[in-house]
Amino acid sequence: MKRLFTSESVTEGHPDKICDQISDRILDEILRQDPLSRVACETTCTTGLVSIMGEITTSAVVDFQSIVRKTVVEIGYDRAKYGFDGNTCAVINSIHEQSPDIAMGVDKSSEAKAGEITDAFDTGAGDQGLMFGFACDDTPELMPLPISLAHRMAKQLTAVRKNGTLPYLRADGKTQVTVEYDENNTPIRLDAIVVSSQHDPDVTLEQIRADIIREVIEPIVPDGMIDKGTKIYVNPTGRFVIGGPMGDSGLTGRKIIVDTYGGYSRHGGGAFSGKDPTKVDRSASYMARYLAKNVVASGLASRCEVQLAYAIGVARPVSLMVDTFGTGKADDLAIADYLMQTVDMRPAAIISRFDLRKPIYGDLAAYGHMGREDLAVLWEKCDLVPAMKEAFAL
Repeated sequence: MKRLFTSESVTEGHPDKICDQISDRILDEILRQDPLSRVACETTCTTGLVSIMGEITTSAVVDFQSIVRKTVVEIGYDRAKYGFDGNTCAVINSIHEQSPDIAMGVDKSSEAKAGEITDAFDTGAGDQGLMFGFACDDTPELMPLPISLAHRMAKQLTAVRKNGTLPYLRADGKTQVTVEYDENNTPIRLDAIVVSSQHDPDVTLEQIRADIIREVIEPIVPDGMIDKGTKIYVNPTGRFVIGGPMGDSGLTGRKIIVDTYGGYSRHGGGAFSGKDPTKVDRSASYMARYLAKNVVASGLASRCEVQLAYAIGVARPVSLMVDTFGTGKADDLAIADYLMQTVDMRPAAIISRFDLRKPIYGDLAAYGHMGREDLAVLWEKCDLVPAMKEAFAL
């Protein structure tokens, strides 16, 4: 039985993504100066205003206003006629230190206090919570095809704006892709494509449609995936001049599905941007993706979802779940037991394995955190594969 699945992405000029990038650029600058900083930075934006808030404990000296303005200008909002200008917008700073009650549990885990952990990985999780990771064999990077294509189109939309190919485009934009799967869960065609982009007021919809199909959609879509039944919508309202923070307010963490698997997998609810890696919302989500990707890359399954859960102040996860959706070549419980025994999932161990105290986050804040082999992030490595193949006699 055939089925349809849809995922969306947004460009870096989308109001929510502006906020994600500001929060992560602030995090990057703090980690550049003080890698052991504790950071939880939230950003909001609206017409003429960016507000940053949150809890930060660090020895770094940061010019927050400069980071905000530079980020907004680099995205493309650098003049008033775009409805937002990073050079002149107001910036409000409401940042204070992290709660000592939280710090107490993170600095030393409950197991370390009880003498159960004696090595350097003795810090506790920064909060309770549940995190999911997913992988499947739709694409070379082992991501679901709908979100993979949506991200690539969103990046292409930004590229043709910035390189001058389509100079009338502005920074705000969205993409959406509907993939049709056959009864074997194999992608067979694209049923619908939606691309919406902010633009100059004097360009016609006919030109925008022709240009975006030629320069954004056709270079990205795999051969043979578009047919006469594929529906293509370009700026379906007919006009998209007012955009960015003038058209809609933005908020850090409001695009968590865009950041992960486009809804194809479950999500624990925690956002990533603006959080240092002691926050398991971020680091454990990267670990869950790493585990799921290695399961699929090893040939153990064609689809795999991993759930991790933590308690605040406790180092070891309280649970690990593996679901291969009936595609596994070993029992899901056996795979979970193997991962729990062979991979250290304590927050400090995750930080060490993926080198998460470096300023790597600003580039992740748009176009997804998973499947980013283009950024050489360590949670996309498949270095568990040889041992997994041996352990399960693959």
